[in-house]
Amino acid sequence: MQRPFKVLGIQQIAIGGPSKAKLRTLWVDMFGLEVSSTFVSERENVDEDICTMGIGPFKVEVDLMQPLDPEKKPAVHTTPLNHVGLWIDDLPTAVEWLSANGVRFAPGGIRKGAAGFDITFLHPKGNDEFPIGGEGVLIELVQAPPEVVAAFNKMAAQ
Repeated sequence: MQRPFKVLGIQQIAIGGPSKAKLRTLWVDMFGLEVSSTFVSERENVDEDICTMGIGPFKVEVDLMQPLDPEKKPAVHTTPLNHVGLWIDDLPTAVEWLSANGVRFAPGGIRKGAAGFDITFLHPKGNDEFPIGGEGVLIELVQAPPEVVAAFNKMAAQ
């Protein structure tokens, strides 16, 4: 089966908890990651610190998330490893092809994510119409910017 897109690498991991303060103690204070920005969204029920490790196109985000309201959904804190983000070279093509091949996406479609890239989420569970899901893991597909695509293509050619 020929895929019309590439998964280039890990773009992020997102870790949720009741309090970002405890998450920052480990990831920022102990591991030395820097908080590069914050993102708050009532729609996504999230208050997150976006931390980074690595450099250039191989930089990986570690998003530390707490819910704005622990009683509302999405419940970003109930699964400590909330989701994994993957760089995709052509997000619209990937969504079209994956959907046509039975992959279930979470509601919301392609939209701007916390870091400013276009994103969408694969649903953690398949259903009758779309039987392929993340088998319990929420997976974010992230449109890689041109410099990331070029860096991964250069690395692959070596």
